[in-house]
Amino acid sequence: MTSRLQRFRNSGINLTQAVKFVVYVLLLINFAFYIIEDWQIAQFTRANGGTFLQWTSAFATPIDELAWFILLFLFELETYVLDDATLTRRRLILMHGARYACYVFLAHTVYAYSADIVKLRNVEAVENISSLCQMEGGESSFTSNLNYSEITIENCEELSFASEFIYLDPPDYLIVTDAEGFVIETELRIVDLAEAITWLLILFSIEAAVMLQERSIGISPSSGFLSSLGSVASLKLLNRAKVILYCLLWVAIAYWLFRGHYVWAWDEFVWIAGFVLIENNISGWREETTELDSLSQAIKENNAL
Repeated sequence: MTSRLQRFRNSGINLTQAVKFVVYVLLLINFAFYIIEDWQIAQFTRANGGTFLQWTSAFATPIDELAWFILLFLFELETYVLDDATLTRRRLILMHGARYACYVFLAHTVYAYSADIVKLRNVEAVENISSLCQMEGGESSFTSNLNYSEITIENCEELSFASEFIYLDPPDYLIVTDAEGFVIETELRIVDLAEAITWLLILFSIEAAVMLQERSIGISPSSGFLSSLGSVASLKLLNRAKVILYCLLWVAIAYWLFRGHYVWAWDEFVWIAGFVLIENNISGWREETTELDSLSQAIKENNAL
């Protein structure tokens, strides 16, 4: 059987492969942006240092993106590049093991976002302060909608006109916001957590679809996990669930656009495109298997005559 990689080479760079290349390059650019953005924010949030877990939480997004890159690469190998004949049980076990390691990093993202939401329940009011200018020259910085600024006599009146303020990070007391900023901070954290969980559910549905496909060609090392499920019915159910999940991601995109986080919205769109391409790989893989089964059955019937 000609390998998927060989078929790709023989046919040249078709439109789908060109789109894949563009999508993956765009994701790498976004990855670099997140590293820079989180490093800039960490200059304020981790100004007094922190534990290893606090630092990894500060860079939760780049860590999350790296894990997704590896998963995207592994799914691309399994669903397009490698031929069925090369997908031995040993190789699949290794690939699945690498994917499960990535899940640990994705779980870290969920933990980091959850911890941020819990911290928001422990905020403290800034006492004896009725103007942000009274905090000028101190260690605290002001934030609103994830825009961090040092409080100076030149910008204090522009940053906020409020008369009441909140410490977002006791006991460090480094980050201050007002009531409007606190609402936005809470909304952003909730959307981040919901988006991370939604992607995990999409990932599990893709994982299940790949396992069903592997089982259909008799190579899955985990076929017993889905042995009681009908492949066709299960795939239909998974596809319906994914439609709902992708719609939730579009809700997150709409919210980030509303808040002016255009790069986040763009990055989400590109990731959706990347995984739609993986879904296309799985569909093509399934069609290829069906065609081969039909051809094999026709040959058997012809030989029986």
